[in-house]
Amino acid sequence: MWGLFTLFMFVATLRINRALQVVFATLVVLFALLALHEATGNATLGKVTGYEGIVCGASAIYAGVAQVWNEYYGKMILPLGAVKK
Repeated sequence: MWGLFTLFMFVATLRINRALQVVFATLVVLFALLALHEATGNATLGKVTGYEGIVCGASAIYAGVAQVWNEYYGKMILPLGAVKK
């Protein structure tokens, strides 16, 4: 259920910025890997899932910090990857 919701949220980010696209794309992959790990019980898959979760978390931290800093300073401090419309 959460994986499907996250997939819809990812689609919505296609018009926002690249940083949020990365966050939601890695989150979709994370939910898929978690489901596969739960279904198979594969220990190696569990480790891969953990590392992917770290990548997802790091991308979320970057996106959050970039949005706050850019807003606070009123200029581009950390790029978010603007989407061309």
